[in-house]
Order: sequence, then C-alpha cells, then structure tokens
Amino acid sequence: MTDTPDNLSPHSDDFYAALMQAHDGLELADSQALNARLVLLLANEVGDLTRLKQLMDKARAKPKP
Repeated sequence: MTDTPDNLSPHSDDFYAALMQAHDGLELADSQALNARLVLLLANEVGDLTRLKQLMDKARAKPKP
C-alpha cells in the first residue's frame, strides 16, 4: 500500500476544526449521516476506485504502536 501524502499541511488543524464545527450540535444519527454523505462526496472528488480501495484498506488497518 502506498503512503498518503499530507496534502492538507499547513491547514490540517483548520480542516479538523471545520469538521468538528460541522458536527457541532448534531445527534449521533445525524452526525453519522453527515459522515456518510461526506465520504461519498469526497469519493466522487477522488474518482479513482483503485485509490479509494487503497484508502479504505489503510483506514481499516489498525494503527501501529
């Protein structure tokens, strides 16, 4: 599996803050629905099924200690 470059730097913290703000005040089910919609929108932006499968595998993998 390939490494994912840090394409957000130096805006990683800004993205995280915006993501948390998008979830602010939502019930769990609404927050999960937002995540599902966001994943589908971002997948459409990536548009490469092979790359999306690589990223899903990476996201599913347990972090190394």
